[in-house]
Amino acid sequence: MDMNLSARCALVLFLLAFVDLKIVSAAETGGTSTAKPGVCPRRRWGWGVGTCAELCSNDSDCPNDEKCCHNGCGHDCIAPYTAKPGVCPRRRWGVGMCAELCSNDSDCPNNEKCCHNGCGHDCIAPTQ
Repeated sequence: MDMNLSARCALVLFLLAFVDLKIVSAAETGGTSTAKPGVCPRRRWGWGVGTCAELCSNDSDCPNDEKCCHNGCGHDCIAPYTAKPGVCPRRRWGVGMCAELCSNDSDCPNNEKCCHNGCGHDCIAPTQ
């Protein structure tokens, strides 16, 4: 009986995390007319949780060039970064190194972009 309860709890936690990621994705890519240029910084898992409060609901709530971004728990006004031109290449096969070697394009040299490598993120030359 305890194993069944543990499995149910694990399933509920997984589903909640999935829903959270979908909501964050929708909030950060929503096509509202109030969206400011730039990209919200990617959350770094394991670096703690942000303020659990909704301090903004869209970019127009934020001063200057700041954007309304998910901070790990709620939403807050955060300075964006500008993505470099180009597109991350499609992964050919397998899984890359499971390390976070970058969190956004500004962490990468020259024209390289911070791309998902199948497990973590790494600086990779973009496709045009």
